[in-house]
Amino acid sequence: MSKWIKKGDKVLVTAGNDRGRTGSVLRRSVDHVVIQGMNIRKKHAKRRSEVQTPSIIEMEMPIHISKVRLCDEEGKAVCVRTRRSKKEKVLFYMKGDKEIVLRTLKKG
Repeated sequence: MSKWIKKGDKVLVTAGNDRGRTGSVLRRSVDHVVIQGMNIRKKHAKRRSEVQTPSIIEMEMPIHISKVRLCDEEGKAVCVRTRRSKKEKVLFYMKGDKEIVLRTLKKG
């Protein structure tokens, strides 16, 4: 589910030109994420002074959060679940019969 994605997570792109590629999240807004090395666009920068030269800058543009999924270390998309105990809330996914904890969400 996309509401669990945050900065630093490894995600798999499921749609668009970068479909099937994985990368880490650099920024997140409410419904868009910027992923390192994905959705690259070129911006033409003008010459603003005598010293600065005109150039073409490559930059990552946002992707809608519904087009990405959390993935494991191998790059396979995973379905995450939450479990709440008395002390904390954890985010985990199943790999075979084992539960692998992705991160802790709340403490106390």
